[in-house]
Amino acid sequence: MVKMATNSPTSSPVTITVTSSGGSRSMGLTSPKPRHSLSNNANSPLSGGENRRTSTSGGGGGRYLSFSKESTDEFVAYTVHMPPTPDNRVFTDSQTSPPLDSREKLGKNPNEGFIKDTIFTGGFNSTTKAHVIKSTEGGEPATLKSKTICGMDGCDEKAVVGKIKKNQCECGFGICRDCYLDCVDSGGGNCPGCKEPYKDVSDCDEEPRSDEEEDQANPLPSWGREVKLEKNFSLVQSFKNPNHEFDHTRWLFETKGTYGYGNALWPREGYEFGRGSERYDNPPDFSDRRNKPLTRKIGISAAIISPYRLLIVLRLGVLCCFLAWRIMHPNHEAMWLWMMSVICEIWFAYSWILDQLPKLCPVKRVTDLTVLKERFESSEPNLRNPKKLSDLPGIDVFVSTADADKEPPLVTANTVLSILAVDYPVEKVSCYISDDGGSLVTFEALAEAASFARTWVPFCRKHKIEPRNPEAYFGQKRDPLKNKVRLDFVKDRRRVKREYDEFKVRINALPDSIRRRSDAYNAQTEIRAKKKQMELGINNNINNPSETVKIPKATWMSDGSHWHGTWSSAEEGHSKGDHAGIIQIMLVPASPEPFFGQEADEENLVDTTEVDIRLPMLVYVSREKRPGFDHNKKAGAMNALVRASAIMSNGAFILNLDCDHYIYNSSAMREGMCFMLDRGGDKICYVQFPQRFEGIDPNDRYANHNTVFFDVSMRALDGLQGPMYVGTGCIFRRIAIYGFSPPITTEHNGWFGRKKSKKLLRRKSKNAPEEDDEMLLPINGDNYEDDDAHRATLAKQFGNSVSLIDSIAVAEFGGRLLHELRGKGCLGRPAGSLAVQREPLDHSALSESVSVITCFYEDKTEWGKRVGWIYGSVTEDVVTGYRMHNRGWRSVYCVTKRDAFRGTAPINLTDRLNQVLRWATGSVEIFFSRNNALFASPRMKFLQRVAYFNVGIYPFTSVFLLVYCLLPALSLFSGKFIVQSLDITFLILLLSITLTLCMLALLEIKWSGITLHDWWRNEQFWLIGGTSAHPAAVIQGLLKVIAGIDISFTLTSKSTGAEEGEEEFAELYEFRWTMLMIPPIVIIMLNVVGIGVAVSRTVYSPFPEWSKLMGGVFFSFWVLSHLYPFAKGMMGRKGKIPTIVYLWSGLICIVISLLTVFVYPPVGSLRYEIP
Repeated sequence: MVKMATNSPTSSPVTITVTSSGGSRSMGLTSPKPRHSLSNNANSPLSGGENRRTSTSGGGGGRYLSFSKESTDEFVAYTVHMPPTPDNRVFTDSQTSPPLDSREKLGKNPNEGFIKDTIFTGGFNSTTKAHVIKSTEGGEPATLKSKTICGMDGCDEKAVVGKIKKNQCECGFGICRDCYLDCVDSGGGNCPGCKEPYKDVSDCDEEPRSDEEEDQANPLPSWGREVKLEKNFSLVQSFKNPNHEFDHTRWLFETKGTYGYGNALWPREGYEFGRGSERYDNPPDFSDRRNKPLTRKIGISAAIISPYRLLIVLRLGVLCCFLAWRIMHPNHEAMWLWMMSVICEIWFAYSWILDQLPKLCPVKRVTDLTVLKERFESSEPNLRNPKKLSDLPGIDVFVSTADADKEPPLVTANTVLSILAVDYPVEKVSCYISDDGGSLVTFEALAEAASFARTWVPFCRKHKIEPRNPEAYFGQKRDPLKNKVRLDFVKDRRRVKREYDEFKVRINALPDSIRRRSDAYNAQTEIRAKKKQMELGINNNINNPSETVKIPKATWMSDGSHWHGTWSSAEEGHSKGDHAGIIQIMLVPASPEPFFGQEADEENLVDTTEVDIRLPMLVYVSREKRPGFDHNKKAGAMNALVRASAIMSNGAFILNLDCDHYIYNSSAMREGMCFMLDRGGDKICYVQFPQRFEGIDPNDRYANHNTVFFDVSMRALDGLQGPMYVGTGCIFRRIAIYGFSPPITTEHNGWFGRKKSKKLLRRKSKNAPEEDDEMLLPINGDNYEDDDAHRATLAKQFGNSVSLIDSIAVAEFGGRLLHELRGKGCLGRPAGSLAVQREPLDHSALSESVSVITCFYEDKTEWGKRVGWIYGSVTEDVVTGYRMHNRGWRSVYCVTKRDAFRGTAPINLTDRLNQVLRWATGSVEIFFSRNNALFASPRMKFLQRVAYFNVGIYPFTSVFLLVYCLLPALSLFSGKFIVQSLDITFLILLLSITLTLCMLALLEIKWSGITLHDWWRNEQFWLIGGTSAHPAAVIQGLLKVIAGIDISFTLTSKSTGAEEGEEEFAELYEFRWTMLMIPPIVIIMLNVVGIGVAVSRTVYSPFPEWSKLMGGVFFSFWVLSHLYPFAKGMMGRKGKIPTIVYLWSGLICIVISLLTVFVYPPVGSLRYEIP
């Protein structure tokens, strides 16, 4: 039986149909590899026999061959379809075809003679081959062949002609190269024509391929000019089956084809792309991901965010219905109670809308550090970067401290060590410490840190230590050997730990050692002064020992010179508010190329032969302070660092940290730079990281982690125009700090900012005017530096420092994107342009840096007004970020898998309230200033305006919150309620409001990743702060705005951790009285006493009103449950309530009792009023 294959557009050029026991299956066989031709193998299992029948048929431009094998057990049929190919062409009237009359005499189609005697065989672990079977049916004459065609049956290749070749016998039998090799391999080396052996067979034999070579993929054909096209499709090699049986399974699954070329497999011999093109022996780098984005924005799942938005709309509708019902159903029995409650509820609804609207579009972002490394840190030298230097921009790290007593030098030193060991190119990092107190203790602590860094930093790089703060690392409770593979880790860790312990002892002993040293030097100075007086005879009363020479009690450095900063005696010119400016380079700038260390010895504790031991530049800065100048607290100190760093290192980006916030993730800088250097990054002014805290009690009694703000509100703002700047853990673009506008921005006009228009902010010409609040970017290379008018304008804005003005254009160029990533209308920089060596510092740069930190440098400039950190508010961070967003910049919130930074937070109730008071006072200042979001420019999105407006208005909610917390107590005392009766509609609406609030909270927990405990603690402290610190902030803000009374705040003390023998959270139970505690105490006492009064009145009343009692008790319980952490904090350690709490509680109870008797006198007293 014969089965014919059909042509299919999706099938292989060669189709085989196999039919066995009545069934059939079809399989495609493709072989673009040149194969050996047929061999006339008499020993082939299919080369003849009585039980074999062959038949051929043509049509469709192809060839068909059918072969069947019959037996008593099975019936198998094979059909091979050979399509027209260069090797399988249809014969035409040419020299390769017989004459027409010959074909007519034969009575057959000559085309049938091409493959009708060819059978293809193969199988598992064997090669697909072709066998030639001579036809014996009907005595057909053989088809004539031209002498130029190979004489082997079934082969149509061109024979070698001309002079004698190795594959041409002397008899003249024409044979092609492939058939010759087949004869040599399987035919014994004899000529098929004369049956004589070929000469020089050994010279032509190919070396047998090894097993390893057999397993490898065959190379692609060469497409050079010398290769003929018809060679690309040749027939396959024959195969000798020793058992003379055909294995169908092995034949179906075995081919020797090629896989082509690509990233799955590349030929070992290489490949040529096109004729005459260059040959590529090595495959291209398919893993090159330089074109991939550095960051991705991931939206919240629609299954979460859609119900969340729907619930917001639903709750808004329920609130409107509730307020409408409350207004339309007044309580005529207690109008004053109804009026106060309705006003408070309207304000709460308004405040909730302001807080909830910016949360409509939360997003998540991820970075790809591998792409950043491949794009900016080339592993191979090239023309633009022959030394393989890093092309990443420079980063200047600012660390601010102001008081060595409240901010321990050990904490600052550990923060500096984590910065010096950061995973970023060493030559690109510079660390600046701002000591606003000018303390010698901080100065010498940095010197000790610089010395210890030579051991600590190589140890971190060698063993990939995380975190790289030694205090945090050695204080971890987990196994330090986890994921460590180097055999010398234990030895190195033991040595470094011992060195760090000695380092801590030296740091902790600095105050005493400086005091003893100063006393010794002062005594020597006094002795020398007295001796000099005696020699000169100046002292007239020499014999009186009580008179001593008066000399200033100076603070001395270790080299025997006076300290230029603050003295402990606070002498004139050496106090915290009156001292000279100081800049000291502790560690010089690093060289651009790696420098490896030495083996471990007495001086080198760690073997650093394979570790880069370079250290980033470390600079101590203490700006000048003089009486009569407004130094503007932290904002002024940060601006001084900006100017000094611009002259010394001029990093295109700035990272600012508090002294107690260290780098917990050594790759944090790289994470932030992914956003700055990705497509669209030239419109980002800063990257804000969330604040994470250590040393907080497990219950987080006072919501110190503040996770609702950092993981809910800030992540939601990231979906708008960006998060707010929160003072620390933020990477800035330097030109954004300078007050310049972005290169391109979007203006939002119309209702709710729905009309958008892009605006290109570039100077068109030298004489183009600028708007009052517009500073266009100085484009490097546009010859603006030569414009005297432009330089004069910059001098008015930035001061008269030429070096500072010249550095602006350089910083702008360093912050540009690469050319292929720049946006429309924006400028870029070529790759490798930042892979250059930094200019060395000289004495002129150092002296210029000292001049820009003087107290009078900012006079008649824009510093603090439009340039740098903005002055005029205790929350200068929020104002600075608002100004950037108002110019059209965007910001990004970077939440890393491993926390980027970690710091400390006050766990004591008093410190926590003072911290909240400072923040709330700054918000009140913002509300009454030009930084109010009501005056924002069209470049700020509508919802971003709502968020900033809420920042300024939230402290005023405390006024309504105080009243509302007192309403339950007043209701219980008066026997009235906020509603005349507990109507079913009121209860349903109240229940709906409560349920929607809980469902919104659950969905916020779902998309933000916080816990229900975090959410509840935030709710509790919202009421605690709203009844204590926020009302005081409103009063202080109004006093500053109306009366001009400036309120000063003290620094929050930084914790150094529990000492040996102390309780871990001893500070939590420490009680410190403050006037901020009075309002919550009053609220607690009023509600507790009110519950007792109401219960007793209802129980003993002949007509008890239980509904009003239950309503008042429910709201009182709501207030008391929120104030529970505050009441627990008042208990002190182990339930020991301080005496002052008893005094205030007794006083409040007496006042409440007297007021109750006065307002509601006893009924029996009315009898005695009648005469």
